[in-house]
Amino acid sequence: MRQTAICAPLNQWIATLFDPSNRDQTVQALLSSQANSVADAHLDQARRRLADAEAKLRRHQAAIEAGVNPAAIVDAINQAHAERTAAHAELTAQPATQALTRQDVEAIINSIGDVSTALNAADPHNLSALYEALRLHMIYDHASSAVDITVQPLGRVNSARVRGGSCALTTRIILDTYGEDDRA
Repeated sequence: MRQTAICAPLNQWIATLFDPSNRDQTVQALLSSQANSVADAHLDQARRRLADAEAKLRRHQAAIEAGVNPAAIVDAINQAHAERTAAHAELTAQPATQALTRQDVEAIINSIGDVSTALNAADPHNLSALYEALRLHMIYDHASSAVDITVQPLGRVNSARVRGGSCALTTRIILDTYGEDDRA
């Protein structure tokens, strides 16, 4: 199937997410996704590594106080200290994140204007980055000339164990308006 056969209907579907009838729900989903970002999960992992390393150091210190020869655990102490230093550095190197407000998100959407027109006029490289960020998956059914589309934005953690599961949006686009020349 040719890319041109799907891009316009795909972009139109994405644009419907920003229609007035869907806008409040879309803005709320975007605001909610900020709290569930991959960066937050990464920071949580660094915090856990820091806590684990500090717990190891406390255990080693307690072992020394209990009479264990410090020379016997020097490598373990050095390893725990290195882990603590690395986790601490990772936490302090993270820039402070500023969550967007509802007004910020709405201003961004307003600045785009007609989302469908903006998507159809966008540079293909930028569209590729957008589709990648949306984790766009398409399955073409040749028999029905339809494409099943699923998006799961990257801002969501893709694990049911970390702050809930990700939120997927799906649709089916029927490509019956395109001639045989547009199909591969």
